[in-house]
Amino acid sequence: QICLSLVKLLFYLAHSPLGSIVLLDFQPRQFVMVDGNLKVTDMDDASTEELSCKEDNDCTLDFPTKSVPLKCSVAGKCEGINEKKNLFNAYRYFFTYLLPHSAPPALRPFLSDILNATGDLRYGINETLKAFETVLHLYKSGLYLQKRPLLLKDYISLKGFRTAEGEDYKCWPSYSHLGCLLSVHSTEEAAAICNSQSQCQSFIITQQKTWTGRPLASFQSSLTDLIPDANSVVYIKRSASSGER
Repeated sequence: QICLSLVKLLFYLAHSPLGSIVLLDFQPRQFVMVDGNLKVTDMDDASTEELSCKEDNDCTLDFPTKSVPLKCSVAGKCEGINEKKNLFNAYRYFFTYLLPHSAPPALRPFLSDILNATGDLRYGINETLKAFETVLHLYKSGLYLQKRPLLLKDYISLKGFRTAEGEDYKCWPSYSHLGCLLSVHSTEEAAAICNSQSQCQSFIITQQKTWTGRPLASFQSSLTDLIPDANSVVYIKRSASSGER
């Protein structure tokens, strides 16, 4: 969410009515999340000036870890230098820390491609935004789950009940520090997650949803403390239910 919001912001800056705007003091502390959107808190160090040049050698973009050659346009300006500066700073301050973590395994290669392409500045902001939107579509639609074995058949559904809230086993990246609370596309994906965790014996799909509209599923290690709830269903591993019947 943070990276996508940042890319949308940089897309706007690259195509602003004032021209391409570069953030000269690009640091995480210059941004804040407001209602799920990343915003710049300080525009004092923003500039629309693009470096003048006579030849391509005048347009090397230097960062602490690498140098990137750019083209000198016929107008005598380093082509896309403001956009590229913003994008590489997004890569080194945000993407490298946030993109490799938390995504479903099937989506990690797509995020690695974005990470590598922005790190090498092979992508401009247009391509980067398109790549992020593709990943978001795959994530929200559940298309990344295609051709997976159906595991929900290994569970018994107990309608009209939910499990009591409380501390349980932890998992990464949980939305709750008390237990294992993860976003899922469907009950089928929740069953696959439960199967992959040795502690998991049951799960419920909660009424909570993430910013993408995906529901949160709560995974538990025991079947105790079932509470009547007409709007809830507990999914219990058949092996667990037979052992504790």
